[in-house]
Amino acid sequence: MMSPLLPLLSLLVSSLALPFEQRGFLDFSLDAGEGGVSMMMMNDEEGSAIEEETPAPPGPGPVCPFGCHCHLRVVQCSDLGLTSVPKNIPSDTALLDLQNNKITELKENDFKGLHNLYALVLVNNRISKVSGKAFQPLRSLQKLYFSKNLLTEIPQGLPPSLVELRIHENRIKNVRKEAFKGLGSMNCIEMGGNPLENSGFEPGAFDGLKLNYLRISEAKLTGIPKDFPASINELHLDHNQIQAIELEDLIRYKSLYRLGLGYNHIRMIENGSLAFVPNLRELHLDNNRLSKIPASLPDMKYLQVIYLHSNNISQVGVNDFCPRGFGVKRAFYNGISLFSNPVNYWEVQPAAFRCVTDRLAIQFGNYKK
Repeated sequence: MMSPLLPLLSLLVSSLALPFEQRGFLDFSLDAGEGGVSMMMMNDEEGSAIEEETPAPPGPGPVCPFGCHCHLRVVQCSDLGLTSVPKNIPSDTALLDLQNNKITELKENDFKGLHNLYALVLVNNRISKVSGKAFQPLRSLQKLYFSKNLLTEIPQGLPPSLVELRIHENRIKNVRKEAFKGLGSMNCIEMGGNPLENSGFEPGAFDGLKLNYLRISEAKLTGIPKDFPASINELHLDHNQIQAIELEDLIRYKSLYRLGLGYNHIRMIENGSLAFVPNLRELHLDNNRLSKIPASLPDMKYLQVIYLHSNNISQVGVNDFCPRGFGVKRAFYNGISLFSNPVNYWEVQPAAFRCVTDRLAIQFGNYKK
């Protein structure tokens, strides 16, 4: 029989999905301690049927907020037209879903007693004000989904236990220096869809963070910021106004294995700039204004996927992708997209793709002005 958790979790994950790979709600069964939260929930449910003796009269159980659904430590209060956080939330709640309501403010005692809360979903409300003590009781909170609200800054007082923060599509213009202070466990921040410019990041805004994943797409960046955490493995800056990749733009990000720069205004990639990301596996440069293949690609030993479609590339040279010598490249390409460029694919020499695993991995196509 299908677990009653699966439909809810599937709905929540799909509503928060992003174009790139990410971790979602189902992961809390893996990283919330021995057995995970969902296993603990199952154990709680199974334990209620073990005793065959006549049970003692039950005491007063936890109360579910009016209109909400409470089951297996999941409290679902979405789509109810709520204007504030409901009262009487069970103290053992692990996942609280408040998305698609009309909540305007988070107050000091809204989450009082919820010491076991692991994931909080506040997506698509009208929140513009957050008390600095609102999250104080949430000692176990690891995932906070705060997208599609009216925030103008990163909320203060985020819990030190937080691992994942998704706060895209708000009205955040500035990230102050102490915005992420004390959040040493954080490894994922998604804050795209905010009107952030390069000048909106105060120096040291990301100090102390050891992020693996950072996404600031659909903002107003005109260049690659140079002050993000050096630990980043995935950096997504798609749908901005970035003009070029200059020599030292990536010097800090030696751990990158995925870089998303699609849908920008990039015309130029300075020679040597990609040499600072030697471990890069995947590079998105589609939907830009490039007129030629980036010069550094043959030297990238581990690059496997590169998106170059929808640019102004008119020529592909025999050594544009692959190194001249054998044994230099450690991982062959398994994806090269070149469609929607003004290049005559029948003029490209087959040897240009000698370091590609399969010809089907190369995507050409007709160019239309």
